[in-house]
Amino acid sequence: MGCTSCGTQKNGMPTGCGDKGHCASGGCNKMNTYDWLTVLDLDDPQEVKLAEVSFKNGSRKTFYKIPDLQRFTTGDLVVVDTGYGGYDVGRISLMGDLVKLQMRKKNFQENRISFDILRRANQRDIERMEESRALEHTFLVKARVIARNLKLDMKIGDVEVQADLKKSTFYYTADGRVDFRELVRSYAKEFKTKIEMWQIGARQESARIGGIGSCGRELCCSTWLSDFKTVNTNAARYQNIAINQSKLTGQCGRLKCCLNYELDLYVDELDKYPSNVDELYSMKGKASLVKVDIFRGVLYYAYEPEKGRSVVMPLTPEYVREIKSMNDKGQRPEEIIAKEDVNEAAKKVENEYVDVTGEIELPDNKKKKKKKFRKRPFDKNKPPAK
Repeated sequence: MGCTSCGTQKNGMPTGCGDKGHCASGGCNKMNTYDWLTVLDLDDPQEVKLAEVSFKNGSRKTFYKIPDLQRFTTGDLVVVDTGYGGYDVGRISLMGDLVKLQMRKKNFQENRISFDILRRANQRDIERMEESRALEHTFLVKARVIARNLKLDMKIGDVEVQADLKKSTFYYTADGRVDFRELVRSYAKEFKTKIEMWQIGARQESARIGGIGSCGRELCCSTWLSDFKTVNTNAARYQNIAINQSKLTGQCGRLKCCLNYELDLYVDELDKYPSNVDELYSMKGKASLVKVDIFRGVLYYAYEPEKGRSVVMPLTPEYVREIKSMNDKGQRPEEIIAKEDVNEAAKKVENEYVDVTGEIELPDNKKKKKKKFRKRPFDKNKPPAK
């Protein structure tokens, strides 16, 4: 988390880098974007009067219109209209033509933009925003207690309080439909604000909260991943990953999105290997497919020439096709033998590359054992040394 450890000044900017929350690491904001067109300082006679404004460090982004008589730059804290007499404070993340590209990516029509940026935020606006952010944790704890007392099957994941303290948005996850009419009345009585409830999925909840994944980096859903695709266990099977639920699930409780990142490569490479070759037969026994190694270009089979004794051997795709064609004709070879060139190629790859699992075997250096000092037994009859 790049700049979160640096802290913030009273105006909401990081104290460390001073880049207005738009540093290269992207740690200041969730779903951070770089406005490369604005930094070129080019005069555009047909400038697009649109801006993307992020709230709560990028947890929520909305598009607004820029008035003709006002000028802003990317990274400015601005006051925006909320449509019912209230206001909120956010930070401009994109401006100009790049906003249209972002709208096209999110399938957001320009006629849906109905609110304007009012002005640049002053010191009092920033103080009110900080006050509202300080109340969010208290609201979250009380909201969870009230929902539990009402025995509702839901989980309050995040709370966003508007800068003018007139509206509070509660983001919750639930397996089914929740009747929260009584809950909204209790929230309005407790928090004295307008209440808005938003049901989100488990992946959206992780994106809003953020965190560190098992890879040691920030979660993809909170930094750059904007659309969530379906992930199933077949993605792990194609990549020869062990089906371990604790290792395959992310912080959202669903399968990790990164299982799909290299899936297309594996699927394309597996098309080059023979299909329906899970079992091969010879005169001495059966060979069962263990895995397909696309990096070494071999198929590993557990061969059982003798009952109760199996040997794992690598076979080339051509050799497997040859045995499979014989089995389809009702014929069986005398014995399945791994060719020497396959073993030598496998050993060569092992020497050139590190294991894909990331495990590195250290050389076994035998250390010399130190000789233990043994005390000589005390002899009473021996005279003392002079």
